[in-house]
Amino acid sequence: MHTKLPNILVVDDSKAILIVMKAIFNELEMPEVTTCLSAVTALEKVKPDINFYDAIFTDLNMPEMDGMELIRNLGEIGYCGAIIIISEMNPKIISLAADLAKQHNVHLVGNLTKPVQLNQVNTLLAKIAQLNSHTLVKERPITKAKLISALKNNEITPYYQPKININNNQIQSVEVLARIVSSKDERVILPSRFISLAEQCDLINDITFTLFEKACGDIKQLKEQLGTNLKLSFNLSPCQLDDLNSPNKLLQLLQKHDVLPSDVVLEITEQHALSSYTQLETLNRLRIFGFGISLDDFGTGFTNINQLKQLPFTEAKIDRSFISHIETDKFSQVVVSSLINMTTQEQLELVAEGVERPEELAYLKHYQTNLAIQGFLFSCPKAKAEFISWAQHWIKTAAKTKNS
Repeated sequence: MHTKLPNILVVDDSKAILIVMKAIFNELEMPEVTTCLSAVTALEKVKPDINFYDAIFTDLNMPEMDGMELIRNLGEIGYCGAIIIISEMNPKIISLAADLAKQHNVHLVGNLTKPVQLNQVNTLLAKIAQLNSHTLVKERPITKAKLISALKNNEITPYYQPKININNNQIQSVEVLARIVSSKDERVILPSRFISLAEQCDLINDITFTLFEKACGDIKQLKEQLGTNLKLSFNLSPCQLDDLNSPNKLLQLLQKHDVLPSDVVLEITEQHALSSYTQLETLNRLRIFGFGISLDDFGTGFTNINQLKQLPFTEAKIDRSFISHIETDKFSQVVVSSLINMTTQEQLELVAEGVERPEELAYLKHYQTNLAIQGFLFSCPKAKAEFISWAQHWIKTAAKTKNS
């Protein structure tokens, strides 16, 4: 069962399609659906509160304003909900629509073919609900005072999540994720409660450097347990690339712990576009120093395929929205196939994040490519001791499977 989405907008110039969509949503116990016969009217309904609608279903071929124009306008006003296209589309149109949506910074998650079927709609709603479960803020952000206290009391703690080679089941790298672990009661605070605050208060570098130093201190033990080729991945936001001293600071921390830059991948998140000369210089210097550079959440942010080719990235991470229910989602299948072909041509590493279901893993194995996979299906982020215990068990199990 999918989590009910309270506010849905359907846009199509066909009254018959709107009647069918209303009937489908009613059957799915979601009667509160807004319908519009034109994109112009739909846009006027969205503008007063751009966060009101959780999902917008839209046709492409409409008079006055077509579906692609609507998507562009939604991006311009900052709409951040899910968008689903209602149209019979061939793979080339799907790829182009996805790339255009990405350039307009809107979240295109799939398409419905006509005639629309209930099971199609239900699958997409389940996908949207699953994605929303990762982004929903279930607790209030901590206070600035609490964050400063956590830094002062050395409570910023690295948690580890593996990236696994899909062909041989080996752990090829580990993403390092920040947690605040209370020194009083060991209560764990998730990053959704403090990362945005840290960026607002100009404390994000303090968190990153603390995390970096602690994880680099752990890497020797991790390599002893998991193998000498293991790499660590860290998240950086574009705003951190505005600091021209960042490459030297990170390099000094590595040298302190005898870690090579080639052992580290920096994942650039895409809350903001990479555009300033300072950011591009910092990115280039990091690559010159030998760091791997990964584009996180590729497919939903500001960086398009041409920029991925032009900028010094060594890796791309496919956003979880294209992995969720991929085994039945034709839209995601076309997009992921295109990304795999492109990264293969450009000789980039590729990671599929957000793998949570066996069906998703089984489908990804069909690609027969050197893909790395990451997600709760294998392991949630864990503290060092718990992660090492999990990894040892995983390695033994993988070895038995290989030899059987």
